[in-house]
Amino acid sequence: MGQHMAFHVHASLYSRMTRDMRRSFVLSLLLVLALFVAAFRGFSQTSASTLPSEEQYRFNIPVDEVILTFHAADAHGLSVNDLKIDELRLLDKGNPPRRILDFKAEQNLPIRAGILMDSSESMIRNLPIDRAIAIKYAQSLLRQQSDQALVMSFGFISKIVQPWTSDSISLSNGVRGVVSGRENPLGGTAIFDTLFRACLYEFGKMDHSASGNFILLFSDGEDNASHTSLEEAVDACQQSNTAVYAFRAEPVSGPSTGPKNLTERADETGGRVFHDDESETEIANDLRIIDADLRNQYRLIYKPAELKHDGSFHRIELQAPDRVNSIVVRTGYYAPAR
Repeated sequence: MGQHMAFHVHASLYSRMTRDMRRSFVLSLLLVLALFVAAFRGFSQTSASTLPSEEQYRFNIPVDEVILTFHAADAHGLSVNDLKIDELRLLDKGNPPRRILDFKAEQNLPIRAGILMDSSESMIRNLPIDRAIAIKYAQSLLRQQSDQALVMSFGFISKIVQPWTSDSISLSNGVRGVVSGRENPLGGTAIFDTLFRACLYEFGKMDHSASGNFILLFSDGEDNASHTSLEEAVDACQQSNTAVYAFRAEPVSGPSTGPKNLTERADETGGRVFHDDESETEIANDLRIIDADLRNQYRLIYKPAELKHDGSFHRIELQAPDRVNSIVVRTGYYAPAR
């Protein structure tokens, strides 16, 4: 009987200890779970605050307003910086604007330049020439006190090889690091994708009203791999007020849509096209023209007479007085889609 009682006591004690252990285990498990949930929430909040949100990349521009920048020059190529709004005649899809909201001249603007270098196989022959032009721009015209630039290499995909900097040495090293075929795991060239990425995610994040923004594009203009449409790429550049200035490489052989592609992209964004096989003197003059275009601009904001949300192209005509020999302005813009 004593043994039976001892066994009963030990069994009761064992049962109580088991219940206590289970309770401790459950409490510990709940504590760990609570700590995990709290940590996860903290991580989510941190991630949400540090990672770029979609809102950061949206253009905060009223859809019924058009921002137009342009450069005016006289017969000697010198900037004309004293135009008045009543000297200009503006037509949007053939109609005068409903209202002019703002007009001002900007001089000595800081520059934001995106150096985009086509490193696809078709550019092997031209890449050394294009590197030299890009380095010349970085070393001779970029002002370290006020300007910034980045370097992007592209083929089938694109890659930023030098982020935004004002250091000409870093930019030159980035340009030298562009190697033919490196961004071409599948072959092909995606110019529209690259322009869209640069204009939306790089130029789109900055205050594009406070600087002269442009893409210095080196390519033969052939695009055979983009997923982004032409309209989307042009719209991203127009919305971020970024002009495309291209140094065109001659096609290696046969008929090519490249020259037409580059000319149209430059015209639609307010840029120009040059040839990368010109003499050193001509190249230096081309770069000075780009610099003058971007540093001395007019900014005109207006409401069109009629703007339907149908995605249609609105052609812009801007006429100036006789003392102006040339105006560099984009040919138009795409209306917002429904």
